[in-house]
Amino acid sequence: MTDKTVPLDDYSFYANVFSYMGLPLSRDLEDSSVDAVIMGVPYDLATSGRAGTRSGPQAMRQVSANMVWEEKRWPWDFALSEKLKAIDYGDVQYMFGDSDDMLQQTEEQAAAITAAGKTLVSFGGDHFVTLPLLRGHARTHGKLALIHFDAHTDSYQEEEKYSHGCMFYHAPREGLIDPARSVQIGIRTDYDRPTHEFLVIDAHQANEQSVQETVAAIRERVGDHPAYLTFDIDCLDPAYAPGTGTPVVGGLSTSRVMRILQGIADLNIVGFDVVEVSPAYDHADITALAGASLALQFLYMRASRS
Repeated sequence: MTDKTVPLDDYSFYANVFSYMGLPLSRDLEDSSVDAVIMGVPYDLATSGRAGTRSGPQAMRQVSANMVWEEKRWPWDFALSEKLKAIDYGDVQYMFGDSDDMLQQTEEQAAAITAAGKTLVSFGGDHFVTLPLLRGHARTHGKLALIHFDAHTDSYQEEEKYSHGCMFYHAPREGLIDPARSVQIGIRTDYDRPTHEFLVIDAHQANEQSVQETVAAIRERVGDHPAYLTFDIDCLDPAYAPGTGTPVVGGLSTSRVMRILQGIADLNIVGFDVVEVSPAYDHADITALAGASLALQFLYMRASRS
């Protein structure tokens, strides 16, 4: 019989792109050699503006093929595979149109992955998916600090049961995150400033001060506490991320964000998500590429602590 196995290093920019960065498709959480797990949450029923983020996970997987050729991701001085083994877990499956089922399935999968000692990297989906992800992480790690990149605080007391603007109103009240250790970066929409408990580094401040000053503020706020990093792609200016449901001008550049992330690589960040990539409004995969690159940056951050 002729061996027709395709070598793992035989990748393509456009053919047979089934997983993020060509990683093995697996749900084997008992494999002790696996350090990190990629999981998609294709949900957008809590969106208030333009829908379409249910297609975000697949868009980021597809465009990631453009990054596989790099042996080392600049400016890191090591190849990711030298220090970290990751798998693509596929997507959370839930009953069509059933937000409660999505909440349950996402929380359970996140809890199982983190309880197995793996670092979970999640692709949204709208930002509401962060709430069950936090619930799953908190079951393993306890109350978390939150490092939140966004144009919006998402701390609004909404009347709607399902809304991508309410997660960080509910999460502190559920004991999932500690606002006194949490920071929001890139904010440029209104919020209740007198009662707001999170440290806010708004977009003007984040753009005008040095990267080092922003990094120092995050580090001081979070300290050595276990932290969850959530990245709404609309933190980036629409010039860098047009494919999102609620774009807001005046945001950060991809370069500035990457440098901020590298500056906090050694913090005790136990989980990460990138959300609100909406391919229907994207141009030339700019937004999907930004999301996929942010995920890769986080994997390098995680590997640098190994």
